[in-house]
Amino acid sequence: MNEFFWQTFVTLLVVIDPFAVVPVYIGLTHKDSEFSKRMTAKKACLIGLVLLLSFAFLGDKLLDALNISEPAFRIAGGFLLLLASIEMVVAKNVGLRAPTGHEEEEASHRSDVSVFPLAIPLLAGPGALTSIVVLMRQAQTISFSASLGVILLTILVLIITYICFRLGNVIMRILGLTGTNVLTRVFGIILAALAVQNMITGITAVLRQVPVG
Repeated sequence: MNEFFWQTFVTLLVVIDPFAVVPVYIGLTHKDSEFSKRMTAKKACLIGLVLLLSFAFLGDKLLDALNISEPAFRIAGGFLLLLASIEMVVAKNVGLRAPTGHEEEEASHRSDVSVFPLAIPLLAGPGALTSIVVLMRQAQTISFSASLGVILLTILVLIITYICFRLGNVIMRILGLTGTNVLTRVFGIILAALAVQNMITGITAVLRQVPVG
């Protein structure tokens, strides 16, 4: 149980990666008042939390309705996480996680950036939503306490994210751009390992279902 909780915490922390989102948050809110920054951080984290918890409770039912098996979802989820981890490792700088092209232009013209791009897709992106569904499926095979633990750890990671937002300037002063890039790449390597493990678990489960001979 403790091993599962630790894996859950690390997975959510790495895939959401608040330290990499902080520079984006600072860049989007640098002209705002302190009150506005605080409200943006709070709203972004709350919306991200609601989306993640919605997928935690309803994602499994959606997969069942679509007749998608757990191994298939694990393989697909692992592949998406692997793509995200590659992006984190090979990025020229942390700014790669920020929206690009027309998304960046759209965000710059909005007074409220808490929904887009902070909550979606930076906090509750495809990788995080995929992870929460996979973790809840795992937890349901263990116990009710494990499922409750996933929910509480999700809340904890979003609280950590909010704290990182509020201490964004301090974090950037301590880590600097170089430190943030290094941390993002370390998280990317960990995420890549978790992604590959998910794919291996899914493929192994499929092979076990294939009749021999």
